[in-house]
This record gives sequence, structure tokens and C-alpha cells, in this order.
Amino acid sequence: MRYTAGMDPAFWRSRWQAGQIGFHEGRPNHLLERYLDRLPPGGRVLVPLCGKTEDLAFLAARGHDVVGVELVEDAVAAFFHEHGATPIRTLVDDLTCYQHRAITIFAGDVFAVTAAVLGAVDAIYDRAALIALPPPDRARYVAHVRTLAPRAPTLLVTLEYPQAAMPGPPFAVPEDEVRALFADAAIEPLADEPLVQPRLAAAGATGRQRCFWIARP
Repeated sequence: MRYTAGMDPAFWRSRWQAGQIGFHEGRPNHLLERYLDRLPPGGRVLVPLCGKTEDLAFLAARGHDVVGVELVEDAVAAFFHEHGATPIRTLVDDLTCYQHRAITIFAGDVFAVTAAVLGAVDAIYDRAALIALPPPDRARYVAHVRTLAPRAPTLLVTLEYPQAAMPGPPFAVPEDEVRALFADAAIEPLADEPLVQPRLAAAGATGRQRCFWIARP
């Protein structure tokens, strides 16, 4: 398979190996905490391109079954190690499945995940997937995730800033692009706040962090 820069496994593995993971917040995302009640109580939540985010543990601790997908297997192993958990590890098609209690993470290309492998999904939480992808990959990603969970609502976090001021990833995804990507869905803006990003500040630019609730018809 030929990858764009946004989905190149070598690129992301090198970022993890070099510790260049500024996207890893190290604590649950504050917008997820604020809007947690939007997610179906006790539902199964898909977290694409999850890395080793603390959002997984946060969701599980609040009664959700959580299923993540992460390209870099070292990140998946690190998540369970840092939480003192010994997951069951199995091979499923081209993916490696790690499972411990309420948390399942598939290590591999998100585009290799199928609905049959993934199982039922009640909601999607996307903080670091859409903004990790350059423009050529975004429509394909949104369409693919829809095949995994056709009617699941999405809690989406995006960034908006002058793209020329800071190369991605993460990339700027403005609201008009969100509305184009999810043209057949009802989109409710939930939050719009200043983006705290040292690289952006160093370039003399400012940005916004946005959060949307996207409901499928």
C-alpha cells in the first residue's frame, strides 16, 4: 500500500520513537470531560487514532466500553504498561488486538478495520484523528469510519489556525470543512476557545480549538 504523509507508518513510528508526541495530553481531554454526557450512557465508544491517550481510561472508568485504533503498536503497548494492565493479545486479519476489561485497542491501519472486526459502536470520539490527517485523506477517513458505525454520533475536536504558520500534523480543520465532510449530518457547535500551542505562538499566530456534536440522520 502507498501512504500519504499523514498515514505513513514510518513517519508515526519515528515520532513515537523520538518522543515527539506533543499531541499526547497526559490527562483526559477537558472537552471530553465537559461533554461526556453527550455520549450514550454505558455505550461502546470508538476512539480512532487513539495513541496512548488517557481518554481511553477516562471513558472506561465512567462505564463505557472503549475500542481504540492506533497505527503504532508501541503506543498501544505503552498504554497498557502505563496502566499496569496485562492485555490479551490476538491477531485479527492484518491487525493486532489488545484487550483488557472494558478497553480494546486494535494496532494497525484504521483503513484495515472492518465493521465485522470492530463490532457494534454506539458513539465516536475523535480528538486526534481528523486533525492528524492532511486534506487528501480526510474525506476517505470520514467515509470509512461511517462504514464502521453508520448511525453513531460523533464528538469531534478540531483545531483552527493559519496553516502556513505551523506545519501539521496536527492540521487545521476549519468549521466549513467539517460541515462539508459531514454534509448529511446535523452539526452542533459546542465549544470555541483559544488554542494554546507553543509552536503557533512562536510563529506569532493564534488559533482556536473547536468541539462539535455530529448526529447522523
